Amino acid sequence: MKTGTDKVAIVTGASRGIGAAIARRLGADGYGVVVNYAGNADAAARVVADIENAGGRAIARQGDVSDPAAVVALFDAAETMFGGTDVLVNNAGILKLSPVADMDAAAFDQIVAINLKGSFNGMREAARRLRDGGRIINFSTSVVGLKLPAYGAYAATKAAVETLTHILAKELGPRGITVNAVAPGPVATELFFEGKDEATLARIRQMIPLGRFGEVDDIAGVVSLLAGPDAGWINGQVVRANGGAV
Repeated sequence: MKTGTDKVAIVTGASRGIGAAIARRLGADGYGVVVNYAGNADAAARVVADIENAGGRAIARQGDVSDPAAVVALFDAAETMFGGTDVLVNNAGILKLSPVADMDAAAFDQIVAINLKGSFNGMREAARRLRDGGRIINFSTSVVGLKLPAYGAYAATKAAVETLTHILAKELGPRGITVNAVAPGPVATELFFEGKDEATLARIRQMIPLGRFGEVDDIAGVVSLLAGPDAGWINGQVVRANGGAV
């Protein structure tokens, strides 16, 4: 693993929420950061400005992770601007809630395209182009364990990501590349709060032994650990960062 200020990370879905916090944290840790976004160029530019204002290096690149060519372009950008890639954070994802019986086919296809195919596209390109000793950090969800109603399609894609994580960790281990996943619990983001009333939020909060929702920086800290040298012996694992809500 490279050290100092020559390490490079690609963070997908990094214009807001958890992804933005991860990009800022890795920028503060000394990584050159490629801030990927799907559509919100202004938000991505603000993340880049935050990193640069703190003395770091970052660029923003638009791309739909469900498109393999767009993922290739992210790695091309990292190579052109920073010389290569050491860390991929597969954070981009969408959440659409519905009982299985009521799930719209188009919505299901979109969840699979972004959460599963998008993560696969990132893993495949990282397997080909990540420098030896690098890190791949995928994103799952603690709902895989909790198995909450209405989360069926979402949790299914994340369970598949966990399986890919375990297998790719074995495939890339000989190159010193670790592959792990972070599975957040309820985190206080715009995406999490959307469509939930106070009674629902109260019920969810009661499930968490620590008595609070997670903050984006809680998750960014886990990613920072997994990306860094102290996690060199952690491989093929899923870290359920959820305050004990298991």
